[in-house]
Amino acid sequence: MIAQLVSLLGAGMILAAFAAQQAGKLGGEDRVYLVLNLFGAVILTWFAIQAKNAGLIVLEGSWSMISLVSLVRRRAPSPPRSGGGAS
Repeated sequence: MIAQLVSLLGAGMILAAFAAQQAGKLGGEDRVYLVLNLFGAVILTWFAIQAKNAGLIVLEGSWSMISLVSLVRRRAPSPPRSGGGAS
């Protein structure tokens, strides 16, 4: 019963992020959007591994990694831009 609630929480996190983005409340680079996607996908990846469901492991595992990389990139300082002017 608790496992079902936790998996529903994971799905709800991903769906909430998606709905908020579609409604224009969150952007794809917003920290809240990325964190909801990351934690939701990690939860669902865990359950996919427990169920030995290869398709869902690939889907949710990829979703987790993409969200993590996006979150890390968001925190990293941007490299300086070149002047672009003629020398």
